[in-house]
Amino acid sequence: MRTIAFGLLLFIFKPLSAQENVIELNQFMDNWHKAAAEAREDDFFGAMAEEGIYIGTDASERWLRDELREWAQFAFERESAWSFEATERNWHILNEHTAIADELLNTGMGVCRATAVLQKVNEKWLIYHYQLSLTVPNDQLDAFKELGKRLSE
Repeated sequence: MRTIAFGLLLFIFKPLSAQENVIELNQFMDNWHKAAAEAREDDFFGAMAEEGIYIGTDASERWLRDELREWAQFAFERESAWSFEATERNWHILNEHTAIADELLNTGMGVCRATAVLQKVNEKWLIYHYQLSLTVPNDQLDAFKELGKRLSE
């Protein structure tokens, strides 16, 4: 009987394999993006740690979770706050509680790249840092810099 109980405990507390972690993490991130696309505010912000940081595409856009929630209130009053669809995602799993992702996204702004840092707390993944960046093709960089100069004048 002890052997069965011990085996059951090992099964219950067995750490996830790297592949199982990636599946779970991909579902988590896909659900987070879907929550924004469906304007499910509580689900979107509930996936972020209270001290989580979100960095947007504008140089002024660095928010703690609740600051972002306040700023984005208008967006979550619509049918869709915003829509990001990951077309590529890579994971670096540091340990069973910490993971880093980079993802390529189709967005209303065009193709963006993002980085996310997640921590598992009480068996729940939370986003502690998310940084969204616009992508600029290298052969268009000079034109992009020129546009930036003109816009800042």
